[in-house]
Amino acid sequence: MAHQAGERRSVPRPVPESPEARAYLQDYATYLEAVPFPSVVLDHRWDVVLSNTAFASLFRDVSTHPTALPGDNFLRFVLFHPDASSVLGDHEAGWCLPMLARFAAAVERHGHDHGLQAIRRDIAQDPIMEAAYRHGLPHWIRAVGEEAVEHDGAVRPLLHPDPRWGATECRIVGDTPRTLQDMGYTRLTMVLRDTRPVFAPRRKRTVRRTASHLSVVPAPEA
Repeated sequence: MAHQAGERRSVPRPVPESPEARAYLQDYATYLEAVPFPSVVLDHRWDVVLSNTAFASLFRDVSTHPTALPGDNFLRFVLFHPDASSVLGDHEAGWCLPMLARFAAAVERHGHDHGLQAIRRDIAQDPIMEAAYRHGLPHWIRAVGEEAVEHDGAVRPLLHPDPRWGATECRIVGDTPRTLQDMGYTRLTMVLRDTRPVFAPRRKRTVRRTASHLSVVPAPEA
């Protein structure tokens, strides 16, 4: 069954064969729900195994899509969903290029994985995305450094649909326990940061909006 954006899975996916692993994931889902920030557990294809209500709330206004819902495969959402930039600020440089770099590394490790190969074919069918992947990505990594590819610790813009947050930032925290690692899963949490400064003496808060954007990743000249 396809899951709409904003709908949290009640059952982990894919379900491990081991009863102990299934029980662990069920309990971990309860634990994840207690986290106040958007948090998601992904497999090596970026398929969503578990996510919490805060994650669903972040993407609650995203329209339906046949293959790129944030609650199904987060990489596909970042790369292919037309609404991704409405939630993920500085979409190209802050989200697409780092995710493409991680995807390229995953393809090197799991080159025969059918799920990853399907994503690679979809990238190849988009001329702009393919040019970014094959030519622009190496140029971008050289320009910004390998550390920009790392998710853990990165601070990235968000456009939260809840007006209490609005245009804000999140720090991505990779906090994967050993048991999840052994299952081949990764957990990422988007720790929302209140970027609205408080001014004395009236203590009024204003939203600081950022507008940086990498408009073009040039391909090398022939």
